[in-house]
Amino acid sequence: MNREEIEEKIKWIKDTFERKLAYELNLLRVSGPIFVSVESNINDDLGNSNPVTFNTQSGKLQVVQSLAKWKRMRLKDFDSSKYQGIYVDMNAIRPDETPDNLHSIYVDQWDWEKIINESDRTKNYLEETVSIIHKVINSFFDINKKYPENVYFINSKDLYDLYPAVSPKSREYLICKEQKVVFIERIGWPLPDGKPHDLRAADYDDWQLNGDLLYWSDAIQAPIEISSMGIRVDRDSLFDQLNYVGKNIFKKCEYYEDILDKNVPYTIGGGIGQSRLCMLILQKKHIGEVQASVWPKEMIDKCKRDGIELL
Repeated sequence: MNREEIEEKIKWIKDTFERKLAYELNLLRVSGPIFVSVESNINDDLGNSNPVTFNTQSGKLQVVQSLAKWKRMRLKDFDSSKYQGIYVDMNAIRPDETPDNLHSIYVDQWDWEKIINESDRTKNYLEETVSIIHKVINSFFDINKKYPENVYFINSKDLYDLYPAVSPKSREYLICKEQKVVFIERIGWPLPDGKPHDLRAADYDDWQLNGDLLYWSDAIQAPIEISSMGIRVDRDSLFDQLNYVGKNIFKKCEYYEDILDKNVPYTIGGGIGQSRLCMLILQKKHIGEVQASVWPKEMIDKCKRDGIELL
C-alpha cells in the first residue's frame, strides 16, 4: 500500500472500530479536555509520569495523559440505572516515554468509561467486558487470520509462578506467543519478588480487578498491548492503594471526596490504543507507520535501512 492507501485504511479502521465499540458497550461519544487545571488533581499520573505543565492566564495547566478520573466525574451527570457509558477520542503527550516501535511521546486512544452496579465489581464482569472488546477487534480479521475466539485470562501472580526467573515483559512474550490473545489480571500489587507486574496509578483502577489486553503480532514477533483497563476503585480499594503508595487520601481533591462519599457511580473503563490497533490490524512493524510523531534520528535511519516508511 502507498501512503494514501494506508491513510484511508487507518481512517476506516478508526471509524469502524469506534462505532462497533460504542454499540457493544452502550457508549456515547463526548468531548474531552486536552488539558486540565493542576489544582483539580484530575490528571492521571499513570503511576510514574511527569505531565507537560504550562502557565496561562487561567492558572497552571497540564496536558492530559489519560482521562480515567475525568470520565468518572463526567458520568456523575448520567442516569446510573442504564449501564450507559462514554468514550473520548483522546490525544495526549507523555514526555517520559522512551520511543520505540510500540511507544511514542504522542498517544492517541479511545478513552472509555461505563456505569455499572456495585454488584458488578467482579472478576466475571471484567472478563465479560474484555471478551466483548476482543470480539470487536477480532471482527477486523479475515477467517484465516482471526485470533482465537476466547481470550486467555491469567492473573499476574499465576503468570509469575509460570515464569519466575524472567522479567515481566518476558513473561508477556512467552504467554502471548503461546496463547495469541491474553488478558493479564491484577496489576499493581507486588508479586513474590516484591515488584508489581507493571506500575499502575493507585487512584483509579482497582488492582484486584484490572488488567492488560495483549495480542501476538506476527509482524514484530512480539505481543502488542492494545488496552489497559479495569473496574474502578471503590472507597476501600482507593484507601488501601493510596496508603500503599504513600499518598494522602485526605488531600483536598473533589475526585477523592466523591468516591469516599459515594457521589460518583461505580464504573469500568480503560484506554484502547488507536495507533496500536491499526498497527496490529495492518501488520505493521513500527507505530510510526500509522502515526505521525517525532522520532530519534538513529531510529529514523534504522527504519530507512529496514524499509519501514514512517508517516
